[in-house]
Amino acid sequence: MKLGAFSVSLTVKDIHLSKSFYENLGFQAFGGDINQNWLIMKNEDTIIGLFQGMFEKNVLTFNPGWNQNAENLESFTDIRDLQKQLKEKGVKILTEANEASEGPAHLTLEDPDGNQILLDQHR
Repeated sequence: MKLGAFSVSLTVKDIHLSKSFYENLGFQAFGGDINQNWLIMKNEDTIIGLFQGMFEKNVLTFNPGWNQNAENLESFTDIRDLQKQLKEKGVKILTEANEASEGPAHLTLEDPDGNQILLDQHR
């Protein structure tokens, strides 16, 4: 199962303080808008998202159709196909992608320990 680019979306209390902290670890701003309280940071192939006031918990994020540079992949598994595969395996999906739609969509699920997982397809 190909899930696409991986990142960890962190819920933060002070996005400016968190940005400075992760810059000290070698991360650089890669995308997002700090004025809207979200920022994507990258250190080599490692990506984290900083989100202030948007999530209750940290989220494992996968982006079908993207590589680790947020570039479109020529070939990828559409999120609706991933959803179908997950359902066939008995995985409970909390928020489903509309199977009749095309293009951008997302779904959410939780692992057995309550860790939130987001599959977010942007194309």
